[in-house]
Amino acid sequence: MKYFDKEEKALIESIEKGRWTSNKSRISKIQKLAAENMTKSERINIRLTMKDLKDVKKKAAMEGIPYQTFISSLIHKAANGRI
Repeated sequence: MKYFDKEEKALIESIEKGRWTSNKSRISKIQKLAAENMTKSERINIRLTMKDLKDVKKKAAMEGIPYQTFISSLIHKAANGRI
């Protein structure tokens, strides 16, 4: 079998030798978190100054995401104590 580099060869060989195992508890935790976050969202209306909205749109564009998604992300982080 041809490999691209030594790192790829080592990774493929470790998989073939069974050194990788499933972490079922982590998988179930991730599935639970995904299900919680896939629940239907609710619409809200807020008023922002034109300058704040312009600045938010600029930062969202720099992140490469829609500004509504950026605002939602900020609210989510604040609600979970991460900002």
